[in-house]
Amino acid sequence: MAEEDAPLLEFKNVSLRFGQITALKNISLTLKPGETRILFGAAGSGKTTLLKAVIGLVPVDEGEIRLFGEDVTSKSEHDLYPLRSRSGVLFQEGGLFDSLTIGENVEYPLLNRQSEDSEEEVISPEEAEKRVRDALCFVELEHTIDQFPSQVSGGMRRRVGIARAIVTEPPLVLYDSPTAGLDPITANTIMALIAKERETRNSASLIVTHRYQDGELMANFRYDSDRGGLEPIDEAGENGRSDGRTRFIVMKEGEIVFFGTREELESSGDEYVKQFVRREG
Repeated sequence: MAEEDAPLLEFKNVSLRFGQITALKNISLTLKPGETRILFGAAGSGKTTLLKAVIGLVPVDEGEIRLFGEDVTSKSEHDLYPLRSRSGVLFQEGGLFDSLTIGENVEYPLLNRQSEDSEEEVISPEEAEKRVRDALCFVELEHTIDQFPSQVSGGMRRRVGIARAIVTEPPLVLYDSPTAGLDPITANTIMALIAKERETRNSASLIVTHRYQDGELMANFRYDSDRGGLEPIDEAGENGRSDGRTRFIVMKEGEIVFFGTREELESSGDEYVKQFVRREG
C-alpha cells in the first residue's frame, strides 16, 4: 500500500463501556487522506464518544484504534501528545477561551504542541503569527485577530474554531457538531469551509452532525480554489472527483447500523436510518 493511501485512522472491533452502559460496540472503520465520514445518530448513540476515542480521551475496553499508524489504545497520556498535535479538533460551540483574544485562541495549538512534545519543530513567534493570520484568512476573519470571542457572532466563533483546528495543518480533522444552533446560511458557510480544507489540503474529515444537509454538501460539492467557491461534483467522476470519498455512518446505541453512500442512505428502508434523511433547514 502506497504511503499516501495508508489509512490515517483505523478502528478495529472497538468496544467501550461506562459501567453497564455500552457506549461503543464492535466499531470498525477506516479513514484515508481526502476522505470524509458523516456521522449521524440519536443523542447518546456514541458519536461524540467515538471522536474522543480517536485521540485517546477515553480508554476503550476492547479492540484497537490506530491513528497515523500507531496504536492509540496502548499509549500513555504523555505519549499521546504527538498524535493529538497532528489532529485538528473543532469542539461543540467552538470551544474558545473567553479570556484570550481570537488570535491567541488560534495560536494555542501551536504553543501547546511545542510545550508538550519536545521533538516538534520549534516555531518562532514570527512564524506562529504568520500561521495564525493564514488560518484566520482561510476562514475570512483576519480582521478579528485582536478581538475577544464575546465580541463576534456565534457563526464567527465557529469559524474561529475551524481556524484553530487547522492552524497546525493537520492531515485529520474531527468536527463535533460544527453547525449546531446556526441558521441555515451560516451553517452552509461553515460546511463550505470544511470542504475547502478537504480540497486544498487533502485532509481527512470525521464529522458528527444532526443536519443531513451537512453531509449532502460534502458528498455533492467540492471547493474550486481557482474560482474561490463550491461547485457540484461531476457524477461521472471527472478528474478523479466523485462522492466516493464521502461515506455516511449512522450509529444506534453505540453500534454502527448503517455505512454507505448518500444514495444508499436515501434508499434505506430501515426506519431508524430513514429519520436522518431530511431536507429541511
